[in-house]
Amino acid sequence: MKVFKYITIAAGLLLTTSCNDLDLSPLDYNGSGNFWKNEAQVVGAIEGVHNQFRSNSFNYWLLGEARGGTMVPGGTSSLEQNIQYSDIKIQNFTAEKPNNSSWFDFYGKIFNINNAIKNIEEADYLSAANKSYYLGQMYGLRAWYYFWLYRTYGGVPIKTGTEILDKTPTSGKELFTARSTPKATLDFIKSDINKSESHFTDSNKVNNFDRVHWSYYATLMLKAEIYLWSAKVTTGDQAPESTDLATAKAALDRVATSGKFSLMPNYADVFAHNKKQNNEIIFAMANLENESGTPFSSFMYYPPNFNNKFDENGVAFDNNDPLKIQGGFLFNEYKFELFQAFDATDTRREKTFLSFYGNAAKTQGRGIALIKYIGFINSANTRVFADDMPVYRYADVLLMYAEIANKEGNDPSTYINQVRQRAYGSNYSPAVAYTNGTFADNELAILKERDKEFVAESKRWFDVRRLQDASGKPLAFSRAASYGQVAGVVEPILNEATEAHKLLWPINVDIMSRDETVTQTPGY
Repeated sequence: MKVFKYITIAAGLLLTTSCNDLDLSPLDYNGSGNFWKNEAQVVGAIEGVHNQFRSNSFNYWLLGEARGGTMVPGGTSSLEQNIQYSDIKIQNFTAEKPNNSSWFDFYGKIFNINNAIKNIEEADYLSAANKSYYLGQMYGLRAWYYFWLYRTYGGVPIKTGTEILDKTPTSGKELFTARSTPKATLDFIKSDINKSESHFTDSNKVNNFDRVHWSYYATLMLKAEIYLWSAKVTTGDQAPESTDLATAKAALDRVATSGKFSLMPNYADVFAHNKKQNNEIIFAMANLENESGTPFSSFMYYPPNFNNKFDENGVAFDNNDPLKIQGGFLFNEYKFELFQAFDATDTRREKTFLSFYGNAAKTQGRGIALIKYIGFINSANTRVFADDMPVYRYADVLLMYAEIANKEGNDPSTYINQVRQRAYGSNYSPAVAYTNGTFADNELAILKERDKEFVAESKRWFDVRRLQDASGKPLAFSRAASYGQVAGVVEPILNEATEAHKLLWPINVDIMSRDETVTQTPGY
C-alpha cells in the first residue's frame, strides 16, 4: 500500500493572507525567479495544494453538513458541554452576522492553483505528458473549490489570474471583481472540469493514479456531481439543460467500468486504518501518525464527564474512557434520532456511533459520540486519529446512479439495495430491501440511505438541497427529511415561506465595504 504525505512548500504555493476580500496578496514569496525551475518544484507545489485541500476539511463539514439538520443545534450536549457553531446549525445568518470570514478562505487556495496553472503551462522543462497530468489535477481542484462556492453562495467572483504578482496595483480597485451570475459561474465550473478531464491522457490515468491525490477518477466524480446538481437545482438565471443527467451518468459509467473500484464487503473496512486506499476509495484526504489527523475530536465523548455510563445493551462501561481516546470533547453532537434511524442489524450503526446512557434501563441521559474516524492504538498504547477521510468512494457512485435513475423515471432500487446489502451483511433479507415507489418516495429513500452511509462526510446539506419532493422542491423544506422535534413538532430544516433565501449564504458586509463591486446574496 502506498502512503503519501502532503508537503507544504511555501515558496511554490505563495501562501496567502488577506489584504482584500479575495485573499490574493502573498505573505511569503521568494520570487518567481527562485521557483518553478524544475519538475521537483512543480511536484512540491502540487503537494502543497493537496495539503491546503486537506487543511480545509473542517470547513467542508461546516458547509456540507453542519447545516443539514442532523446535529443537536444548540444548548449543551448530552455530556453537558456547550454546543459549538449553533448559529450555523440553526441557519441563523444575516449580512451583519454571516458566521464566516471571507468566502471561507477559498480564494487564497484558488489563487495558488491559478499560479500553478500559469507556471505549469509555461514550463518548457516538463514533458508534454507530465504537463498535461499536472494541469488535469489543478483544473480539477479549481473546479472543486468553485463548485463549493457556487453551491454555497450562488454566483461568485471568478478569478483565474495572478494579477497581484504580475504587476503592482496602484490601488485595491484594480483587484475588485464583481460576482458573476449563477449561470456564468456554473458554466465556468463545467468548463474547468471538462478541461481537467481532457488533460488526463490514457497513460497518466493509470500510471499516475493513487487514491490520495487528485486523479482522473476524482475529476469524473466531481463532474458527475456538478452535472447532477445542474440537472436538479435552479439558482438565479441558471436552469437545467436537457443533457445534464446524461453527462453525469456518462462520467459515473467511466468510473464504474474502470475495474478499479467496488464496495468493500465490510462497511467498517472502508475506514480501517490498516486498510487505507482500499478498493472503495476513489479519492481521500490522507492522514498519518505524527503528520496530520482528523478534525473530529470535538465529536467524541468527554472522559471527565463520561462517568457511570451504560452501553447499548444496558451494561456499565468499565471506566470513563472505554475507547482509550484520552482526550476528546462533545461540542458537536449528532441527534439521537439519527442513531435511532439505523436498524440494530445495520452494521453502519456501530461503526458510526457509540451510544451511551445514564442508567441501565436506557431511559436517562442518552447521547451519541461519533466514532467513524476512531483511528488506532499505536505502539505507545495511545490512540491516534490518523484515518483517511473519504471525499469520493464507490458508494457515491451507486447512490448517484440511483438519483439519476429516479430523475429519469426509472427504478433506483437496484442501486440502493447494493449499498443496503453491504450495510446489513448476513442480516440482509427482502424485509430490509427497498422496493421502488413514487418519485418522491424514492428521493426520500435515497436521502435516508445517504444519511446512514455518509455521516461526517460533508454531504448532508447539499443532499437536502438537491434531492426533491413530489413538486420538485428541495427536501430542505420537507418535514420528512428532518430528525427530531421542536416543542413536539417535526420542523423542516428551512421554512420555505420565510427562509427560502437561506438556501444560499450571505456575503459578509465587510467584504462589500472593501470591494464596492460585490453585491449581497439575494434575500439578505
